[in-house]
Amino acid sequence: MAKDTVEVLIEGGSATAGPPIGPALGPFGINMMQVVDEINQKTADFAGMKVPVKVMIDRDTKEVDIEIGTPPTTSLIKEELGIDKGSHEPGLDIVNDLPIETALKIARMKFDALLANDYKAAIKEVMGTCVSMGISVDGKDPRQAQKDVDAGEYDDLFAE
Repeated sequence: MAKDTVEVLIEGGSATAGPPIGPALGPFGINMMQVVDEINQKTADFAGMKVPVKVMIDRDTKEVDIEIGTPPTTSLIKEELGIDKGSHEPGLDIVNDLPIETALKIARMKFDALLANDYKAAIKEVMGTCVSMGISVDGKDPRQAQKDVDAGEYDDLFAE
């Protein structure tokens, strides 16, 4: 049972049967549109961003497994806030503010790639990235926002 792996970089939610997927998968004789549709479904949240995609093909059965990577947390934060870069002096200069709801959205997008066991821990990891980027969270220093998460101030967000 030989497996082949094809790795491509796709713009989220807009994969097509053309390059780079088509030429890479064509020789395997699999249902290209089914693969493209599944990739688009799995990458819809990353619209406008380049997303790493791995397609594993079983040569014998033609079964396909698709793994979607996620962009770095910093890229997701920059995309959500519409900024090009973080602060040059993160401790002194705040370049933007990340709403807590957006931090949770990023935590959900990155959850499988994070070390967190739950969304509270995941959102705290996203807030930690904000510290190094010079971005406040919900109008506060990200470290204070992390303490507020621990204190249960945002528990209503996690109940959804």
